[in-house]
Amino acid sequence: MDGRQDLAGRRGALRNEIVRSKTPLTTPGDIMDIDQLNEIALGMVAPGKGILAADESTGTIGKRFETIGLGSTADTRRDWREMLFRTEPAMSEHISGVILYDETIRQNSEDGTSLVQLIQNAGSIPGIKVDTGAKDLAGSPGEKITEGLDGLRDRLKEYHELGARFAKWRAVIDIGRGGDDAMPSQYCINVNMHALARYAALCQENGIVPIVEPEVLMDGDHTIERCYEVTEYALKRLYEELFAQGVMLEGTILKPNMIVAGKACPDQAGVEEVADMTMQCLGNCVPAAVPGIAFLSGGQSDEDATAHLNAMNAEYDAPWPLTFSYGRALQAAPLKAWGKTGDVKSGQAAFNHRARMNGLAALGQWSPDLEKGA
Repeated sequence: MDGRQDLAGRRGALRNEIVRSKTPLTTPGDIMDIDQLNEIALGMVAPGKGILAADESTGTIGKRFETIGLGSTADTRRDWREMLFRTEPAMSEHISGVILYDETIRQNSEDGTSLVQLIQNAGSIPGIKVDTGAKDLAGSPGEKITEGLDGLRDRLKEYHELGARFAKWRAVIDIGRGGDDAMPSQYCINVNMHALARYAALCQENGIVPIVEPEVLMDGDHTIERCYEVTEYALKRLYEELFAQGVMLEGTILKPNMIVAGKACPDQAGVEEVADMTMQCLGNCVPAAVPGIAFLSGGQSDEDATAHLNAMNAEYDAPWPLTFSYGRALQAAPLKAWGKTGDVKSGQAAFNHRARMNGLAALGQWSPDLEKGA
């Protein structure tokens, strides 16, 4: 028996033991209900639905507002997100969960209803971004480490009380330019995957489903083959760390990048090649126990992100539901339509369209003609 088979066997035995006992290895004094975590996770990847990433930091959303000539204040940020959360049928039919920012999970709508309640009223699950951003990695120029573990246990308890039932932590893996294979370093991947697993264990301890997001950036000029190579290594290290730290995979969601060439690469792959290489990579790395995979868009165009997701669902029989966890790819069109005048009707029409297109892609039922028809 080789090492991988032995690891899989030990993971299966451990999983069975945990499911029977419903107690985590990391905190034997606390009771964790794996069935409840699994139920939440499955709800996050319900058929035809995906996750709206509305967790932009104050700085990031401010830059996006600049593109429409709007100032960023607590009220304008609230108005923008309230408009999204009140959009029907997008929210009830196509959005399974919403990732919030710390400010947003505490805000009330203009009529006094909490934004969390608006999400729940639509039958969607509130979530929360808990990392504090990617910072320079000491001793490795050009690379990043995601921070936010200090005090996380207490923050998770508070977020659970505020209504969050899942969380998100994003690790950032950059690929070197010009054929430089020194980036990413093994050091960078190892410390980021270790942090992701620590975060995930703390989430489960507090009854919160962790989204684990190891994003290999599509910035740069690398080939699709190089993206595959780096993503495969990062995912394998991630699941080694999750196993080592007692994280129960049945109560997690993976949010990976798709396998695409860098934006500056002259050789851009077609939809079928992206779908094929992404599915091959995930099949080599992701255990079947994972309840679902919700892809990030990573800077792809709106339609590319939809087309790639659709091809994977239409052409492959995956062991996990495949859906979306998009931010800009769901919000760019509504933001432009909403504009600085706050045109709610136009903004909601654009959001309804993009949510519906991606909901269809999550079922493998999207086509370019549906975009043209709209």
